[in-house]
Amino acid sequence: MRLRHSVAAVCGALALTAALASPAHAATGDFGYRFVGIDGSQQWITLHDPASGECVTIAEAADPGASEPAFAPHNDTDEYAMVFTGTDCSGDSWTLRPHGRPAGDRLKLRSVMFFRP
Repeated sequence: MRLRHSVAAVCGALALTAALASPAHAATGDFGYRFVGIDGSQQWITLHDPASGECVTIAEAADPGASEPAFAPHNDTDEYAMVFTGTDCSGDSWTLRPHGRPAGDRLKLRSVMFFRP
């Protein structure tokens, strides 16, 4: 009887460990955007394999009082990207298709979230 309980406990522990150790899901590919740097020049940033289902605030555009929003996003990942005009995935939003064409300079963003429909 003790052997059965021990085996059941070990199997339960292994199942729990496997569930907790699974890697976080990420969009595969690159997401790029432009922003105006401190010196006034345009710069380009690329996020490689960004996390899926998590809000990513654009660091270069995180402070609305001190920086302009990022612009011209290009979603070349395998997931949809929802870009937001505010930080923490707030404000107006626009959805970009997976492996889509670059958006124009008029599309502004301060945060983004990747998802599968």
